[in-house]
Amino acid sequence: MPFPFYKQPDQMDCGPTCLRMVAKHFGRNFKIQTLRQLCEINREGVSLLGISDAAEKIGFRSLGAKLNLRDLKEAELPCILHWRQNHFVVLYKIKKNKYYIADPGSGLVTLSEAGFSKNWISDVEANEGIALLLAPTPYFYEQEDEKNTSVTWSFLLRYLVAYRQLIIQLLFGLGIGSLLQLITPFLTQSVVDVGINTRNLNFVYIVIIAQAMLIIGRVSVEFIRSWILLHISTRVNISILTDFLIKLMKLPISFFDTKMTGDIMQRMNDQRRIESFLTGSTLTTLFSMFNLVIFSVVLAYYNVVIFFVYLVSSALYIGWIMAFLKRRRELNYKSFEISAKNQSSVVQLVSGMQEIKLNNCEQQKRWEWEHLQARLFKFNVKSLALSQYQQGGSTFINEATNLAITFLSAKAVIDGQLTLGAMMAVQYIIGQLNAPVQQFLTFIQNFQDARISLERLNEIHEMADEEPIEREFNHSLPQNLSISLNNLTFRYPGAGNEPVLQNISLEIPQGKTTAIVGMSGSGKTTVLKILLRFYEPNAGEIKVGGQLLSNIGFKRWRNACGVVMQDGFIFSDTIERNIAVGDDHPDKAKLAHAINVANIQDLIEGLPLGLKTKIGAEGNGISQGQRQRLLIARAVYKDPEYLFFDEATNALDANNEKVIMNNMQSFFTGRTVVIVAHRLSTVNNADNIIVLEQGAIIEQGSHKQLTALKGKYYELVKNQLELGA
Repeated sequence: MPFPFYKQPDQMDCGPTCLRMVAKHFGRNFKIQTLRQLCEINREGVSLLGISDAAEKIGFRSLGAKLNLRDLKEAELPCILHWRQNHFVVLYKIKKNKYYIADPGSGLVTLSEAGFSKNWISDVEANEGIALLLAPTPYFYEQEDEKNTSVTWSFLLRYLVAYRQLIIQLLFGLGIGSLLQLITPFLTQSVVDVGINTRNLNFVYIVIIAQAMLIIGRVSVEFIRSWILLHISTRVNISILTDFLIKLMKLPISFFDTKMTGDIMQRMNDQRRIESFLTGSTLTTLFSMFNLVIFSVVLAYYNVVIFFVYLVSSALYIGWIMAFLKRRRELNYKSFEISAKNQSSVVQLVSGMQEIKLNNCEQQKRWEWEHLQARLFKFNVKSLALSQYQQGGSTFINEATNLAITFLSAKAVIDGQLTLGAMMAVQYIIGQLNAPVQQFLTFIQNFQDARISLERLNEIHEMADEEPIEREFNHSLPQNLSISLNNLTFRYPGAGNEPVLQNISLEIPQGKTTAIVGMSGSGKTTVLKILLRFYEPNAGEIKVGGQLLSNIGFKRWRNACGVVMQDGFIFSDTIERNIAVGDDHPDKAKLAHAINVANIQDLIEGLPLGLKTKIGAEGNGISQGQRQRLLIARAVYKDPEYLFFDEATNALDANNEKVIMNNMQSFFTGRTVVIVAHRLSTVNNADNIIVLEQGAIIEQGSHKQLTALKGKYYELVKNQLELGA
């Protein structure tokens, strides 16, 4: 029985995929998403500790060890190996110094001892590599198989149902085209057998005119069909992509922390394959098959022997092409992986150009990109070689068939079984039959591509929404808007990561300003992100009034929050639409108030188009200070119940900061405000200041109380105020 193999869907999925293969080998099926969560995958991938923890949670005994080749040969297989220092594979068999590897990135491979050692040995001096040994426990066999619920073809066909009238017109046009083509061989035969044999030129004129009219009719039908097809394909394309974006926007923010940009962009490109398959290959192939049946009957009517020769050669042709499908699938996955890395690399080069030039690392980054292009070239060489083998064999089969049929039809004419006109008709029919066979094979390849793309899209569609439909959320806030954190603990995904927050309990009173300060890495921004529900805490609870924050709808909660984050995003749009995000018709009074509070009039007045000036990636460049003032204006325009500021003024000059903080004081009135900051000027007027250190609260009180304590807060601010002078 062959070892079960799964391909890793994304660049960082090698660890969970290896564990999935081992679990399947022992008779249990787990979804990749389940294993991802158990491995605590993040953007850097997974560690051996993460895979070990996940393995134990599903019922394996696990042991991570450094082994030499002799020890490995005595170990129980399959086991998971750390491969080339940056990857995981499964070793499932060793036989006669041959090592059998299941590599989730490239497939099942067999290596010699030298080739194996080169990839696995990490400690060259000790001649040892790292392995995770796994053995199932009774608990493993108590686990129930997880069924892979997939987005089926019927789900995709509903995109076509919406355009059923156009599709009926399309099918009608294809039917007419097929009938027009069917008449042509009989006309060709009549020209030779009647027109030429009887030397009747008038008859030839009539047949030629008839053929010309048929050609005009067929071309007209093709034109109409092309327009209808364009209309359907464009709309289906937009529908599939829109639904994908809708799903993407329903996913929790934490999802985007574990995905590379290139992976998401490649998935968006995948929908084009599905659209092309649904609207192009499927409909065309349907009528190609119709043509195949009709012309096969006509060919059999002319000569049964020629028909059987054609049938056998077509079977050979199809068999030859099908033999390459498995290898094409492997190359398709490889193409996805390399293309995703290439896209991420290009995005990184363009967006990071400033840092590249400042650090004089142009050559290093270019070489990294060129190394990726070299990999892409090697992949293209393999892809071309496969295509050439496939094309060469199919061309040989086709040409051999044509020669055999030419000989048989010529012999039939000589033997008096066929007329010369019938021979020409047979040649025309063979030409018409070749196209459907080739289209059918193209259809099989497109079907394979679309299925692979569907699997990747399905992975996104299978993920749980941030706000699942089946769960009821409260869509109104309680009257008491105070927030309380009770014994809150949180650590970022990744096995072995220490908690960023440990048993934090604090009160954020309604209508008051609470500041959170501390050294870098103390957990200040994390508190803010948990309050904004970017992540769910590992332990403890958050309450708004007496209501659990987890029971309040995400949209309702975020609608009540005005936020300025350190890495806030400026859209490539006008200043007006950047401030009034989500509002198609901005309120002029609110806009003016937001601009005044954020003290951004000078920027707007200095631009020729004022509020209508386009900024961001495609417009005018703005400074960090101007960017922060825009983000503050955006938060003010929202007119929220809560305000969350994360270093909201750290890029501002002292004058602007003073003006804005004075403006903000009146805006803060009656609102619940949480400020994360280093600058004393931002927090000294806060009603309560929380001091964090290594994820725990060590001090809290007003500025006056904490200064008098001469503790950690005093140390943090004394240099700013020269208190120690």
